[in-house]
Amino acid sequence: MTDLANDEQPNKDREANQEEDSTPPPYAVKVDPEQDDKATELKLCSAKRPHMRAFHFSWWGFFIAFFIWFAIAPLLPIIKHDLDLDKEDIWTSNIFAVAFDIVMRFVFGSLCDKYGARILMGIILMVASIPTACIGLINSLTGLILVRLFIGLAG
Repeated sequence: MTDLANDEQPNKDREANQEEDSTPPPYAVKVDPEQDDKATELKLCSAKRPHMRAFHFSWWGFFIAFFIWFAIAPLLPIIKHDLDLDKEDIWTSNIFAVAFDIVMRFVFGSLCDKYGARILMGIILMVASIPTACIGLINSLTGLILVRLFIGLAG
């Protein structure tokens, strides 16, 4: 009986230590523990983990995405003139970009569920930056359509 009582005592000590060790780490911003430690304030000049670093990476990722999406828009009049394209040709390239964007949103929705948005957003931005860098290499309507199609990937 005494052996059983002695065996129970170390378990109680271990449980007490685990409760002390399981206290949440202090965050750099105020959080609401009832909402899974969501931040309740913004410290814009901070890059501390996890809240402010996630905030800054999010806005930076969306800035890059918008840059990719709209990078070709100011160049379209020049491309139209240089390649001797019609207004219908520009509209065709717009349609291809939007159509591929719509299709890829369905694909990316299921991939986000499987792999997570953070990883997928990084991959999409890296892949979509390649056709954005190739805008200067366009020399035909087919090239314009292909570049716009793959830029639509980032949408």
